[in-house]
Amino acid sequence: MNESGNNLKDLLPPYGLGAAHVLKNGEAAAVATIEAAYERGIRFFDTAPLYALGRSEAALGRALAGVPRDSYLVATKVGRMIQDDGTGGFDFSRDGILKSLEGSLERLGMDRVDILHIHDPEDHYRQALDEAYPTVAELRSQGLVKAVGSGMNQWEMLDDFARTGGFDCFLLAGRYTLLEQTSLGFLERCRAKGIAVILGGVYNSGILVRDLEPGVRYNYRAAPPEMLERARAIAAVCRRHSVPLPAAALRFPTLHPAVTSIVVGAESPAEVEQNLELRDAVIPDALWQDLRSEGLVLSAEASGPV
Repeated sequence: MNESGNNLKDLLPPYGLGAAHVLKNGEAAAVATIEAAYERGIRFFDTAPLYALGRSEAALGRALAGVPRDSYLVATKVGRMIQDDGTGGFDFSRDGILKSLEGSLERLGMDRVDILHIHDPEDHYRQALDEAYPTVAELRSQGLVKAVGSGMNQWEMLDDFARTGGFDCFLLAGRYTLLEQTSLGFLERCRAKGIAVILGGVYNSGILVRDLEPGVRYNYRAAPPEMLERARAIAAVCRRHSVPLPAAALRFPTLHPAVTSIVVGAESPAEVEQNLELRDAVIPDALWQDLRSEGLVLSAEASGPV
């Protein structure tokens, strides 16, 4: 239970739309993509000032302007903000946090957000805890924010944040996926403390959704040979069970009891529909058993039913 009295784990839908790359095909397509997601029942949207330098938040605001505010949840972020010259930068000070949220609310056309994450504070640890966190917690007490979180591509600092107390949720990208399960200890800590875990990057930058050829991306760069080999081995098991690799990649992270939600990006209404079809694919328990027996997943508990 967070300090605002909301049980975030009960409020969060299990599946949401990540809006980091929703502007890839232009603003009209971005709005249509978000509208399609809402029409198909998606009620959780993740954005940030950094994403397309505010245009992601603006598109989200346009797309959701005509629907009841209480019918969906929005997460945005502070710390990585839009500077006065229109470029992205870092500012984890109190003034920076307040200015960033003010800009986000204006672009979103909203008077509050549901989750406010401290965004990528890797090189700003002390300021994130000493200035950013107290400021965001104050915003939570004022009702401008329902829940306080932090979003990163590493679990180690999030694990430290979990120890400090006060966080309602975390957004972890790429570190608990079908290909990589390095964050199991962190997930267990969150489960024990009742902290909601939201996962992004479940395709590991594309390696779990595209053709497994040299040059495919993992963790935002060309996949190293060992990861490409591992992905190919996982794909082979999926083929034996007639399960598309991306369908398994979408389902696997949700099987861990600490995971509350996943957010998945889309660049078009068609991609929204495709992701939902993959999400709802029938996957036999034997697939998880085979992946476990071949040493391709690291946690029996997180690998699905035995």
